[in-house]
Amino acid sequence: MEQAPGNFSSPPIGVFDSGLGGLTLVRELTRALPGEPIVYLGDSARVPYGTKSLETVRQFALQCTAFLLQFEPKLIVAACNTASAAAADTLEAFSPVPVVDVIRPGAAAAVTATDGPIGIIGTEATIASAAYERAITELDPTREVIGASCPLLVPIVEEGRDENDPIVLSVLSEYLHDLQRRRLGALILGCTHYPLLAGAIRKLMGPDVALVCSAAAAVQKIQLHLAGLTVPASGETPAEMHCYTTDNPERFARLGRRFGGRPITHVQHVGTDELQAQLA
Repeated sequence: MEQAPGNFSSPPIGVFDSGLGGLTLVRELTRALPGEPIVYLGDSARVPYGTKSLETVRQFALQCTAFLLQFEPKLIVAACNTASAAAADTLEAFSPVPVVDVIRPGAAAAVTATDGPIGIIGTEATIASAAYERAITELDPTREVIGASCPLLVPIVEEGRDENDPIVLSVLSEYLHDLQRRRLGALILGCTHYPLLAGAIRKLMGPDVALVCSAAAAVQKIQLHLAGLTVPASGETPAEMHCYTTDNPERFARLGRRFGGRPITHVQHVGTDELQAQLA
């Protein structure tokens, strides 16, 4: 693999995800901070993280973070909700640069959005970790929180199916059935893949339920971090973005534009054995 650590006009923001989903966060990041260069790692060979143990996900997250640190980033974003749930504190202790997770910003945005009950949809591992519940309870101990795991949504979205696909609508209807009866004030989209299904989710949940995108909330936290740096990037047009994937670069580039809202022209393959060697 040809790799050029530090080959950016200014220190990049490092972003990793279990696959393509983190590009929805990159889309929000590019809108808010178009001048910031980005290096992205999608661990598509090992997607989905959400069906694996938290200890396994923690190791994957450490490997991804170690890989991104080669590029001398100004900060790292754990765009994957499952990785954030499993490893946020571990990554903060491991990384010499700030690490932004998506759990705590998403929880804070939901508490702000409503005084009512808060629902969460996420992967099996994210829901089982109770990370969102803990984050919400720290902010408001009286708040009712209801979680629902949606294990099929990540692979369905990674296949390229959209929210108008009958299979997607059928699966969503099944997963959201109980939440529809709970009179929620807000629903956290607790996975970076889920914003691509937001239209269908909104239709099923109704207009009175505020949808909270954890990725968009995390971008606000990133902006706060960068405001304190002495070398913020500037510019009105999107800066360079270099992507790495542990699976098929051509497929990543083809599907990635749908997730990230921009052409993806620099994609290179990195083997999972190379990621594992980062911590050897």
